Amino acid sequence: MKSEIESIERNKTWSLVQLPAGHKAIGLKWVFKLKKDMDGNITKHKARLVVKGYAQRKGVDFGDVFAPVARMETIRLLLAMAASGGWLVHHLDVKSAFLNGELSEEVYVSQPDGFVIKGKENHVYKLNKALYGLRQAPRAWNAKLDKVLKELGFVRCKHEQAVYFIQKLDSLLIVGVYVDDIIVTGPKEKDIGIFKSKMKSAFDMSDLGQLSYYLGIEVDQQKTGIILKQSAYAKKILKLAGMTECNSSKFPMHHKLKLTKEGEGKEVDPTLYRRLIGSLRYLIHTRPDISYSVGVVSRFMEKPKENHLLAVKHILRYIKGSVHYGLKYRSGGDGKLLGYSDSSFGTDLVDRRGTTGTVFYLSDNLITWSSQKQRTVALSSCEAEFMAATEAACQALWLRNLVNELTGKKAECVKILVDNEGSIALMKNPVFHGRSKHIDTKFHFIRECVDRDLIIVEHVSGDLQKADLLTKALPLIKFTEMKMLVGVEDFEKTSSHQGENVG
Repeated sequence: MKSEIESIERNKTWSLVQLPAGHKAIGLKWVFKLKKDMDGNITKHKARLVVKGYAQRKGVDFGDVFAPVARMETIRLLLAMAASGGWLVHHLDVKSAFLNGELSEEVYVSQPDGFVIKGKENHVYKLNKALYGLRQAPRAWNAKLDKVLKELGFVRCKHEQAVYFIQKLDSLLIVGVYVDDIIVTGPKEKDIGIFKSKMKSAFDMSDLGQLSYYLGIEVDQQKTGIILKQSAYAKKILKLAGMTECNSSKFPMHHKLKLTKEGEGKEVDPTLYRRLIGSLRYLIHTRPDISYSVGVVSRFMEKPKENHLLAVKHILRYIKGSVHYGLKYRSGGDGKLLGYSDSSFGTDLVDRRGTTGTVFYLSDNLITWSSQKQRTVALSSCEAEFMAATEAACQALWLRNLVNELTGKKAECVKILVDNEGSIALMKNPVFHGRSKHIDTKFHFIRECVDRDLIIVEHVSGDLQKADLLTKALPLIKFTEMKMLVGVEDFEKTSSHQGENVG
């Protein structure tokens, strides 16, 4: 607590004043937290002084509150670029980041418990800079960081507001921002060192060295590439569900399972159900193999029944046997983007909508994937595939523009592989308009992309359609094949082999 107060005083965050007439002081509270590493060991006892932001009124105490953070798919893209180029990724953490944000509004807070100044009990603090808990604190911090990075010569990405880069003739430096966690990568480690020293002079920072643990994701940087997994987080979910000793399963969902909103059995605790679903959704960041099954059980969070919870527990049993599964981004590659698009047709028993599945690779490294129920009912499998390909085209254009902006290379066509020849003909040939006149206008966006040579659509056989894993529950043998084909690997075996070699 003393350390937190010292940090606030050193940063000149506030000044002690009499409360002006017509103003109201917002209360403060202490929040205590244990910070742990990936193995669960306690690394820090942390005390944070937090403003009771719920007492603030919009338009009076604060205006805009939005601040951008990097999407997880962007983080994976940066790591894939680093692995492909053989670059090192370094990690910086800003201490008490929100205390750096400069406020434009007039905000007063009461004196914190345990640190009230004797003889001045009736005084309050006027905030010069933001404190945690203030509604506008994230925006104020982001504005300050944006200003500092731009002064250092960085350019903010047009296509991803939380990514900055600086490009010179012989060097490139890329920075990804997630609130106060900053990752930096580039071909020259010397440039990274210079950047770190400049940031340390601007902020009170912790240099965490090479990236090893980021937002719950374990990152293992090797000479042959970068491994991403969430083993510790997976164990944490099993502990939350009370299933650390359960029997494992070899697949996340039975291919004949049919779930409806009515369900079977009694209603279960919706809070626990939602906690499990939320945890599983975060695990998807390195586990595309559970993406479809988690998406299905997410549809029943309003009034979950016993059979819905059984389906969740089956996913957890699969996780028990696949704790060390993850992705590997290998070095080398051609730097090209490649996408796969697939769709199931009328699989939802309630509204007969299909599921869109898309996956994208950069230099054969899996960077983004999506399993999403379609918004409208398709009248044929051809139409469902056409709608899925349009979703893939939107993602392809964003990835194409982002990669082009970061690398400075000329943007190339993105190839999307589809396993339905009828839908490919529909995308390329306007003569088919008679059969497709009822399709929503927005889905014809892909035709324009094909006409302008932004996207190339080609056929791929169903056996090699990597997005198939994200559209339906598959039988065991097919699921195992597709899981490997997509790029999910078991790193427990890898680490045990390495251990034997060292021995």
